[in-house]
Amino acid sequence: MLQLLNFKDFWSEIGRAVMSFNSVSDVLDVILVTFVIYSAIKLIRETKAVQLAKGFILLLIVYALVNLFGMQASNYILSLVFNNLLLVLVIIFTPEIRHALESVGRSSVSKFNFFGFRSGAEEKRREEMQKMVNAVCRASSDMSDKHIGALMVFEQETILGDIISSGTVIDAKVSPEMIGNIFYPGAPLHDGAAVFRDGRICAAGCILPLTPNHDISSELGTRHRASIGMSEQSDAVIVVVSEETGAISVAYKGRLRRGISDGDLREILMEHFVKPEEDEGNSKIKKWLKGRRTHEQK
Repeated sequence: MLQLLNFKDFWSEIGRAVMSFNSVSDVLDVILVTFVIYSAIKLIRETKAVQLAKGFILLLIVYALVNLFGMQASNYILSLVFNNLLLVLVIIFTPEIRHALESVGRSSVSKFNFFGFRSGAEEKRREEMQKMVNAVCRASSDMSDKHIGALMVFEQETILGDIISSGTVIDAKVSPEMIGNIFYPGAPLHDGAAVFRDGRICAAGCILPLTPNHDISSELGTRHRASIGMSEQSDAVIVVVSEETGAISVAYKGRLRRGISDGDLREILMEHFVKPEEDEGNSKIKKWLKGRRTHEQK
């Protein structure tokens, strides 16, 4: 049975743990626990689970008050909930837990490239993503000029298997012509979303979840609502071309940037999918190595 931890005992345990802190394993233990807590908080903040977490904290407060005032009936009901707390949390946070596991599963050793030296495969992938960005920007500009509606989802860490299975898998090379054919009015797949994975068009005609947020502007149509909904449930980048106005918008992490320019679209996609030649940390290491070689030559 899970019991609510007495705050006095809790801080006593913390104090004893600090006093016995005397080994490398303790340092690693603290780092691991800190990372897990940070990851959990970040996951909750980036998803709709934040509202559930607030509700759970409120329930904890109610339970404490019930115990304080000796309300037996309410105490019995809430005790049933907290006695099965682990199972309740797993059921409530199933989508978020799945998201976290998918993110861990998609991480790779290649991301920990401390010295910034790219392999041939990394360079090839970077070139492919660069071509994808160029094709998408050109197609978006063309469709914007012609007022052709489009909805494009670019997969990142969160695997979009459920979304892909709702459409038609095509696994096609990205080109302005291919994108234009998919969203051409009257085409079989033009009403749904196209999903891009690893620099290719993975599927088209896909169905996206609409945002449950009723506070967004009434000017936004189904495509824009779907883009926000998709961005709330994943880390995907979603590009929308309005059929009515021709405006290009980008949704990410539940936020929608409307009416962006071709240059802004290119910058956003490059930032997410075409990694820079070297990040800040790698750049410092390379500069240090270069400076040391220059100094030795002198």
